[in-house]
Amino acid sequence: MKKEKISVIVSCYNEEQTIPIFYKEMITVTKEMKDNEFEFIFVNDGSKDNTLSLIKDLAKKDKRVRFLSFSRNFGKESAMFAGLENATGDYVTLMDADLQDPPSMLPEMLAVIKKEGYDSVGTRRVTRKGEPPIRSFFARWFYKIINKMSKVEMVDGARDYRLMKRCVVDSIISLREYNRYSKGLFSFVGYDTKWLEYENVKRVAGETKWSFWKLVKYAIEGIVAFTTAPLSLASILGILMCIISFIAIIGIVIKTLVFGDPVGGWPSMVCILLFVSGIQLLCMGIIGQYLAKTYLETKKRPIYIVKETEKDLRK
Repeated sequence: MKKEKISVIVSCYNEEQTIPIFYKEMITVTKEMKDNEFEFIFVNDGSKDNTLSLIKDLAKKDKRVRFLSFSRNFGKESAMFAGLENATGDYVTLMDADLQDPPSMLPEMLAVIKKEGYDSVGTRRVTRKGEPPIRSFFARWFYKIINKMSKVEMVDGARDYRLMKRCVVDSIISLREYNRYSKGLFSFVGYDTKWLEYENVKRVAGETKWSFWKLVKYAIEGIVAFTTAPLSLASILGILMCIISFIAIIGIVIKTLVFGDPVGGWPSMVCILLFVSGIQLLCMGIIGQYLAKTYLETKKRPIYIVKETEKDLRK
């Protein structure tokens, strides 16, 4: 009887400290799951350190190890898509090399799919222990806001770490949009998903590549990708400011006729002008975000460019 294959996709950017530890942990898991065949797809996202060299060493000694090395840094979203597009397994999982996605959960995830009939199993953190408080605060509010605006549900604390059947993977890679927000895409394609909860795990080594401002930018990507509510907000703000301006004009006319003081109150007028200008710039910025995404989509540029793979080593 042919063994079912599990593809493990690992996005890597400057992860030379974590890759040996991750690989050792995965070997332990594969021994536990000996009834399954494995392939490891490391996606080198333009790393500047020795990440690629370490991956090549693993590929030389373990034929299960595959890799895709990008021509430059394209970002984690592109790396995940590349891995999904090149995976050949019956089941596919996405993991981080820093072990914040515990490989030890993989047997349980597979058991849920096979015994309970789910199409995918996702993971979510129930705590954010170890994260800066301000990051945790904004993360929670982001999920509250986007779930109010979007028709696609985003699960608070959801990780990219999940195990999916082949049908789910095929549906995701059919969505070839350039501006990708995978958490939303996973929800968009649907399918029956069960969520496994676990406490936050710290990186085993190295430092996170996600600064606060990168996360803010990523959050904006998610909002723009999965809701047009900000455009409606811009329209509502425009109408509201017109109404306020009209009322203010009437007030100024009445004040001038009654008190005969047309120039009084200029400081407040300056404040109002600055406020209105700020609202206008905000609305233009919102519209600009959607125009920029549309512009990038129409270019039809590739989501990623591969410089070399494990096939180049084995020629």
